[in-house]
Amino acid sequence: MGRLKLAIIFGGCSEEHPISVKSAQEVAKHLDIEKYEPYYIGITKSGAWKLCDGPGANWENNSRPAILSPDRSVHGLLVLEQGQYKTISLDIVLPVLHGKLGEDGAIQGLLELSGIPYVGCDIQSSALCMDKSLAYIIVRNAGIATPNFWIVTADEDIDADRLPYPVVVKPARSGSSFGVSKVAGKDELLSAVETARQYDAKVLIEEAVVGSEVGCAILGNDRDLIVGEVDQIRLSHGFFRIHQENNPESGSENSTVIVPADISAEARLLAQQTAKAIYRALGCRGLARVDMFLREDGKIILNEVNTLPGMTSYSRYPRMMAGAGMPFAEMLDRMVSIALKGKGAER
Repeated sequence: MGRLKLAIIFGGCSEEHPISVKSAQEVAKHLDIEKYEPYYIGITKSGAWKLCDGPGANWENNSRPAILSPDRSVHGLLVLEQGQYKTISLDIVLPVLHGKLGEDGAIQGLLELSGIPYVGCDIQSSALCMDKSLAYIIVRNAGIATPNFWIVTADEDIDADRLPYPVVVKPARSGSSFGVSKVAGKDELLSAVETARQYDAKVLIEEAVVGSEVGCAILGNDRDLIVGEVDQIRLSHGFFRIHQENNPESGSENSTVIVPADISAEARLLAQQTAKAIYRALGCRGLARVDMFLREDGKIILNEVNTLPGMTSYSRYPRMMAGAGMPFAEMLDRMVSIALKGKGAER
């Protein structure tokens, strides 16, 4: 049996471009090249696709133009060499893209057209999870608690006097705390909404939840799910931010991530069961990280679902899987195996 031809797509046009590059670097570090023949496809911030040797610091300068063909008869890459396009067939694609055009169903749509099996959620679940307001509606209908929330569309005004402060203002379709503000009173609301609008025209205002932030990594499809160890965010002040520090590898500036979470066995089990229920309600497949709040009364409330969570050296998803006894290389193998099985691929 030959090596699987695996394309790793990274970079992208979103604000999470540098995070995606770091995730790809971690994937490259742990990928078993005896099993996989990797093809690294970097997308520049301007949207150009490049086939490169790897996601190193100078990947853009050591690359060739390449595109993923939507033509199923090609089933792979078209790489420009000496004025002509060369075809490279692929067995599977691992998108390591975060944020817009990576987690919102856009790249998944291209991959569906291509007919190539890919790791992660499909178009529908990606789009649903990316839009927090839509995810909240579906999860509520499944009987799971979410924050109370209000939607503010582009150029829409909101009556600041009717909100129960404190509230959290965030872009409806963004990630990694970009554009998120915690608002103590109405005098701060307009500025917070404008900050959120820098990332998305649709803004979400949530009633602040008092509780501990916990997360759960999930891997798998349908009833066959692997659940990682529950983690917990311990804050020194403010609210949890990640990837926006000067040196995130050394840790967040206002928080510590604890794996396993410092909670009771009952709370841990409830968090895992709730995360699985949320994952299934939203139609997730492949993998996702479910972030929740654990209140003092033991109630679990959804925060958000990340369908392509970070895979960096300091990211939560691989740490939770490692806490459950699954090292990074094995985690990658499971992701690929699940994707191939889900598409009915045979080798």
